[in-house]
Amino acid sequence: MTDAHGLFISLEGIDGSGKSTQSRLLAEQMRAWGRDPVLTREPGGATGAEDIRRLLVEGDPARWSPETEILLFTAARRDHLERTIRPALASGRDVVTDRFADSTRVYQGATRGDLRALVDTIHDAAIGVEPDLTLVLDMDPAVALERGLARSSGEDRFEEFGLDFQKRLRAGFLALAQEEAGRCVVIDAMAAPETVAARIAEVVRARL
Repeated sequence: MTDAHGLFISLEGIDGSGKSTQSRLLAEQMRAWGRDPVLTREPGGATGAEDIRRLLVEGDPARWSPETEILLFTAARRDHLERTIRPALASGRDVVTDRFADSTRVYQGATRGDLRALVDTIHDAAIGVEPDLTLVLDMDPAVALERGLARSSGEDRFEEFGLDFQKRLRAGFLALAQEEAGRCVVIDAMAAPETVAARIAEVVRARL
């Protein structure tokens, strides 16, 4: 989507890896560079998508099947794309999003069942967009899980799947980063937040 002149950046990684913090710090850094990024998140980022978010991140881990999750995430993503991402990029603004389609590829496509082909088919039909740059925050799953559960946000449905699930997620994200090496950059998220932010800023600056 580079023809819109804005840069579309996503941050990905397992639960508790610091995506929300680093998304905010990146947006602040880009403003310091004189840019005007839109900071957003998934699931969510638009009114309808935020309604769907509550269905996905709260409640019993067994609430939805993986197939139903794929459809709900895609519905939220379509609303996000239509109402937030495309208008921002079309106006020349950058977009920084905490998660995008790669999360569905890994969470539902690779770890909640062998459903990657279904995820890709639905994505191609309903979304058809990839970020210009994806930053994959890599962290020890045990550390990330402890951090995620400590938040007590009420949005811990996926953390409740446990450590083995988080380990599979990490492997899935690293495999995806290798598969999409031209778009994805793996960032060591075990360092101090300011060190991680500096590395992210370095990578993004090189793409502007």
